[in-house]
Amino acid sequence: MEQSVTAVEPLDTIHEAPRLALSGPPLVASWLVLLFAGILAGYFMNAGRVPSADSVDVGFARDMSVHHEQAVQMASLIYDRTEDEAVRSMAYDILTTQQGQIGIMSGWLDAWGLPWTSSGPQMAWMGTPLTGLMPGMATAEQLNRLRAATGPEADILFLEMMIPHHVAGVEMAEHAEAAAGEQPVKVLAHGIVEAQQAEIAYMQELLVAKGRDPFPIETGHDH
Repeated sequence: MEQSVTAVEPLDTIHEAPRLALSGPPLVASWLVLLFAGILAGYFMNAGRVPSADSVDVGFARDMSVHHEQAVQMASLIYDRTEDEAVRSMAYDILTTQQGQIGIMSGWLDAWGLPWTSSGPQMAWMGTPLTGLMPGMATAEQLNRLRAATGPEADILFLEMMIPHHVAGVEMAEHAEAAAGEQPVKVLAHGIVEAQQAEIAYMQELLVAKGRDPFPIETGHDH
């Protein structure tokens, strides 16, 4: 399976491998180390244990990887545009953490002998199969707006896109923590819940500091 480091692409062209584009080679190198370390860790933690292809474990690994991939895209866009060091730090945390988690989940799938994607509908493992965007994910139009924005406008757009993205990610991880069969999946899901809840609260603070009201939080698959 090919993995590459490319420029940020429109959402509808993203399917399998994690993609990342930032300005500095040292940063790219550090994220590649995290990615491959995560793949190795995921592989060795799960070698010999093979959940079924329609299990919560497999569905979560596949769909959360795609969900994370878009967060990495949005964070890479704002990292190159923001003049706010707090926003830049937030973006860096998302990039490094979620790229590493993509590597772990990809490693699980490799260890289980399963492809990184499925031809079936996304979110079926949560009992809500769909064919469009997963909850919380930005549209191609929203990504293009972020790509074109600069300064405080870009910061606000990023925060208002990433908060609902995280809210949906927390719901996915909560379901995986409760329903997955493999302990490493439960542990990672729990870590995602705790980390992204803290990041949501911090991003709300950043938004208020920029003169905006806290972003309204919606739960359930209607967001």
